[in-house]
Amino acid sequence: MGMDHEEEERRMASLLAARRALRAGVDKSRALSHALAREGSRLEEIQMRLPVMEAAVRPIRAPRKALAAAGPNIDRAVGPAAAVLKVFDAVHGLEPSLLVRAGVSEDLPGYLAVLAQLEEALHFLSDNCGVASQWLADIVAYLGERKLADPRFVSDLAEALEHLKNSSADLDGGLLTAALDMLEAEFRRLLAEHSSPLAMKEPGDSNPASVAPSRIPVAVVHKLSLILDRLAANGRLDHCSTAYADARGDTVSASLRALGLDYLKDSTEDAQALSPSVELFGRHLVFAVHHLLEAERKLCVAVFERRPEAASLCFAEIAARAGILDFLKFGRAVADARKDPIKLLRLLDVFDSLNKLRPDFNRLFGGKACVEIQSRTRELVKRVVDGAVEIFEELLVQVELQRDMPPPVDGGVPRLVSFVAKYCNQLLGEQYRSVLTQVITIHRSWRKEVFDDNMLVDAVLNIVKTLEVNFDTWSKAYEDVTLSYLFMMNIHWHFFKHLKGTKLGELLGDAWLREHEQYKDYYSAVFLRESWGTLAPLLSREGLILFSKGRATARDLVKQRFKSFNTNFDELYQKQSTWVISDRDLQQKTCHLVVQAIVPVYRSFMQNYGPLVEQDVSASKYVKYSAEDLDKMLNTLFLLKSGKPRRAGSFQIRHSNDKITSEMTGLYRSASTLK
Repeated sequence: MGMDHEEEERRMASLLAARRALRAGVDKSRALSHALAREGSRLEEIQMRLPVMEAAVRPIRAPRKALAAAGPNIDRAVGPAAAVLKVFDAVHGLEPSLLVRAGVSEDLPGYLAVLAQLEEALHFLSDNCGVASQWLADIVAYLGERKLADPRFVSDLAEALEHLKNSSADLDGGLLTAALDMLEAEFRRLLAEHSSPLAMKEPGDSNPASVAPSRIPVAVVHKLSLILDRLAANGRLDHCSTAYADARGDTVSASLRALGLDYLKDSTEDAQALSPSVELFGRHLVFAVHHLLEAERKLCVAVFERRPEAASLCFAEIAARAGILDFLKFGRAVADARKDPIKLLRLLDVFDSLNKLRPDFNRLFGGKACVEIQSRTRELVKRVVDGAVEIFEELLVQVELQRDMPPPVDGGVPRLVSFVAKYCNQLLGEQYRSVLTQVITIHRSWRKEVFDDNMLVDAVLNIVKTLEVNFDTWSKAYEDVTLSYLFMMNIHWHFFKHLKGTKLGELLGDAWLREHEQYKDYYSAVFLRESWGTLAPLLSREGLILFSKGRATARDLVKQRFKSFNTNFDELYQKQSTWVISDRDLQQKTCHLVVQAIVPVYRSFMQNYGPLVEQDVSASKYVKYSAEDLDKMLNTLFLLKSGKPRRAGSFQIRHSNDKITSEMTGLYRSASTLK
C-alpha cells in the first residue's frame, strides 16, 4: 500500500507539473488574445474563444511526458507572437497623431514622419504576423495530433488562427487608409487654395499682356510633392493625377475664358468675317502657350518630380481641359471657310501663329501623352498649307477670267484693280512674303519640287502684269470712246499712285511706274481734246468782225453760237455727270483743265458779244449760263457719288474639277478692309 501511495503521489506531482506548464502556455495565449483583440473585431472573436479553450484544456488526460514535451514548443511559438503584439501596441500608439486633421496642415513633415513609422510597422507585421500565426497554428496542430487538448478547443483555435492569417492586410484596423485619406484631402486643399483663375487688369480687356500669371509658392509645391510621393507609394497616384488635373485644368481654362474666347466656336464660313477673330486667335494662342501652359508644364514637373511619365499624362489632361484643342478647331474652321482671296491671308495668319509656336508645341506636346494634340496640329498645318497654295495658284486664273467681264459703266477704277494691286502688295509685304514663301516651299517639298522667294516674286508680278492686259480689253468694251479714255486715264493713274513707294512698285520698277504715269497723261489729253476741247471753237469770233457794222447780222451769229455752245455743253455735261474719276486729286486736276479750256473763252466771248443779245427780249434763251455758273458746274464733275454701286466683276474660284462653283465674294469688299 505504501508503494502504491508513493507511486500515486509521484504521478500526481507529474500531472500537476504538466498542468502548470499547460497553464503557463494558456496564460501566454490569453495575453496574445487580449493584445490582438485591441486591434480589431476579428481579434475580439479570438479573444472570446480563449476562455472556451482554457476550459477545454483543463481536463487534460494526456501522458505526463507528452505534456512536458509540449511546454517548450508552446514557449517558442508564443515568443514571436509576443514580438508581433509589441508592434501592434506601437501601431495603436500612432493613432492620436495620425487621426488629428490639423497635424497634416500644421506640421506636414512631422505627420509624414509618423506615417512612415506606421508604414514601417505595417511592413514588419506583414512580414512577421503570418510567421507568428503559422507558429501558433503549428503548436495547435501539435496539440491536436497528440490529443493533448480537447478536439473542439483545438479546432476552434485553428480556425481562429487561420482567420487571423488571412486578415493580415487589415492589421492596422484601417489606420493607414484613414491617414492616406487625410493626406489626399490636404493635397486637394492646397491645390484649391492656390489655383484661382487669373484676373484681368481691366474688365473686358482682351490683351494678354495685361494678365499676370499666378504662381504657386515654392513651399506649397514642395508640400504637394511630398504628399504625392507618399500617396503614390501607397497606390494612389491616379487619385493625385486626377485631383491635380481637375484643379489646374479648371484654373487655366477659367483664365483663358476671361480673355473672351467665344469666337473660337464661331461657325461662319466667311473668311472676311473671321478676320478679327484670327488676329485674336494668334495673340491668345501665344499667351496660352507661353504664359499659361509653359508655367503649368514646369509646375507638373516640379510636383511629379520623380514621376516624369505621370507628369506628362497630367499635363496632357490639363492642356486638353484648358482648351488647346479649341484653338486647333478654330484654325480648322478657318481652313474650312469658303475660298476667296481674303481666306489666303487668314490661312497665312494661322500658319504664322502655329509656325512661331512650333518649337514650343514640340517641347510641350511632344510626348506620347499628347498624341491627340500632335495629330490635330499636323492635320491643321496640312489643311492650311494645301488651302493657301490652292487659292494662290488660282489668283492668276481669276484675273484672266475677269477679262470678259464688262468694265464699270461710270469709267471708274474696277474694284478688281484696286483689290489686286493692294492684295499683291500685301503678299509681297513684310507681313506675308516670308510666310507665303515658306508655305509654298513646304507644299512643293511634299511633291519633291523646289520653290524659293524669287519664284514667289515672279508669280505675284505675273498676276499684276496679267491684270494690265485686261485694261485694253475693258476699254474696247465701251461704246463711247470718250468714256474709254476716261477709264484708261483712271486706271493708269491708279496703278501709278497706289504702287509708287510700295514694295510691289519697287519690284515692278520705276520705268514701269513712269509708263503708267505717261499713259495717264496721254489719255487725259485725248479725253479733254475729244470732249470738252470741242466746245471752245464753238465760241469763235470768226465772221463777227466782218459784220461789225451790221449789228442785226452780228447779233444773229452770236445767238447761233451761244445756242450751239449751250446744246453741246448740256449734252456733254449731262452725259459726263454720271462718270467718275476715282482719285480726288486727279478729279480736281481734270476739272481744272476742263475749266481752263472753256471758262476763259466763254467769259471773253460774253464780255465782247454778250451785250448784243442781253438787251433782246429772248436773251435768256441764248445766254443760259454765266462764266461763274460754268466754273461751279465743271468743278463738280466726275465726283464719286456716295452709295453708288460699283461694278467689279465676279471673281470666282475653280475647284479641282475645274468647274466654277462659288463666287469669291471677298473681292467685292473695299480693299481698305484688308488687314
